[in-house]
Amino acid sequence: MNNEPIVLEEINVWNTPLFVSQLPDHEFLKDALLDLIYQQKDAQKTAIDSLVAPTAKHAMHESTLDFLDQEDPTVMETKRILEELTLEVAASLNHSFWPEDATADAHIIESWYHVTQKGGYHDVHSHPNCSWCGIYYLEPGDAASAGNGGLNRFYDPRINAEHYTDPGTAYLGAQGVWDFTPVEGQIVFFPSYLKHSALPYFGDKDRVVIAFNCIIELY
Repeated sequence: MNNEPIVLEEINVWNTPLFVSQLPDHEFLKDALLDLIYQQKDAQKTAIDSLVAPTAKHAMHESTLDFLDQEDPTVMETKRILEELTLEVAASLNHSFWPEDATADAHIIESWYHVTQKGGYHDVHSHPNCSWCGIYYLEPGDAASAGNGGLNRFYDPRINAEHYTDPGTAYLGAQGVWDFTPVEGQIVFFPSYLKHSALPYFGDKDRVVIAFNCIIELY
């Protein structure tokens, strides 16, 4: 009889990494950003100024896709910080694949705000033409209180991962979703292919986020 122990090598494939960080200087940036957002919201001629999938969004205002391109000191500083953090995310996963002498930069190519009122939501979607995306919770409103909704839900990208469940598949998760409760000042970073939604929000206070799409370039 062979009494040697069995050796099992775990190989993780098709992982889906998400990252969470707190925006530095959030307390110093928040009020000026909110003032600017509400000024622009009040001037909007349509609720969804981006004109992107307006039927997938309800009871919310969305800007055009260049919010962080404004030459406003607060906006410029916010964009700089978000690009720096996104680069940290990308580098942590990819540095071993990059040439040793390469210099990497992160560039936000699209950015917009959402001001969501009571009853608002955003259907399931993903973000094409970028590598990393982020949601900055500028003002989560009442989303942190139980029963108020407004969570961001991310969906398991492994098609049919739950076609059969028993104790051997418990590690996959019970429902194939991961819900993120907005926390003021936090940013959640996720790969662009990952489908997600904003669940219906029932708080009385506006839920305000800045979302962005980013690409990484090497020089």
